[in-house]
Amino acid sequence: MRVILLAGAVIGGIALVVFLVMVAGLLPPQTIRLVEGYMPMQLLAELAFFVAVFTLISYLLKKNGLGIPRFWQGISFWLFIILYLKYRIYPPIPFSVRAIYGTIAMVGVFMWMSGAEDDWKEFKKPILNVLDAVTPFHKALRTFYLIAIPIILWGFSYNSFLPNLDEPIELRTVHPAPPASTKVHGKTFVLQTASNPYRVNAEGKYDQEYSNKLITEQSMGRLLKPDANPWDPKAEGYLKFVREGGEIFFQNCHFCHGDNLNGRGLHAFAFNPIPANFTDPGTLAQLQETFVFWRVSKGGIGLPRESFPWASVMPPWEQHLTTDEIWKVVLFEYWHTGYYPRTWD
Repeated sequence: MRVILLAGAVIGGIALVVFLVMVAGLLPPQTIRLVEGYMPMQLLAELAFFVAVFTLISYLLKKNGLGIPRFWQGISFWLFIILYLKYRIYPPIPFSVRAIYGTIAMVGVFMWMSGAEDDWKEFKKPILNVLDAVTPFHKALRTFYLIAIPIILWGFSYNSFLPNLDEPIELRTVHPAPPASTKVHGKTFVLQTASNPYRVNAEGKYDQEYSNKLITEQSMGRLLKPDANPWDPKAEGYLKFVREGGEIFFQNCHFCHGDNLNGRGLHAFAFNPIPANFTDPGTLAQLQETFVFWRVSKGGIGLPRESFPWASVMPPWEQHLTTDEIWKVVLFEYWHTGYYPRTWD
């Protein structure tokens, strides 16, 4: 059993060293690649592995009389997660998203440290020692904190209210110029000639006019036409694909873009700017369907440099969805909003 634990500690130690080398910039994050389509599960598996490694190392050190205090265990593991989110994930995620996950990780660390009464007492002991000034060192540390914390808060407050008179370097690009073509899952799509393969008629042929007749009306709210209910289990062809796109949307996209596609989802106001409002006539109604396919596939982070500043935290959905699923989501978005895809002039 001891041999197994030591072997696990060695393997975990090697993994930690590799990660720290990545943090130092000596190795790119892509050294250990994230598998497209399985990235969330891979990240969760890696974090679970590192949790096991930290627990194992802590257990072995404690067995040999070199135990790390609970307080520093929690702090070090939380800092590790912050570094993991910043340096392991590529393309890099914005600070606002890292802050959300960092807060969740902090709650998890507190739950871990307070799982047993003895662990919780050990965790908060260094904090109480400083508050109670049990030794001259702790008293000096408390005095330092009482002086430094108000000064730091004053600095943050001052900087937040200080007016910035500098003009912006460049205006934000809302609808960046699309490339001539884009590659998704190894297949190249020429945006000017490509079309949504699911915008078809009853015979299975691409037919824009057929799908336009079944789009919801905008007057007096969204009113379904009598023969345009994609939730009917008997719906076939275009309407069937709309339903499938809607299912994918509500599994992945509505958390930010909202149940009504108005950019007011559950997580929307954690971002600045908030996600796109597809019901606004300045979004989907002004865009070609292939443009939306490109934007959804590449996300905000995957845009080319000439499209910056994109100011968007939308992930590159090609890493999570198939090509067909992306086309179906785009189909559903146009159907739900009632807009017609703009055609090439």
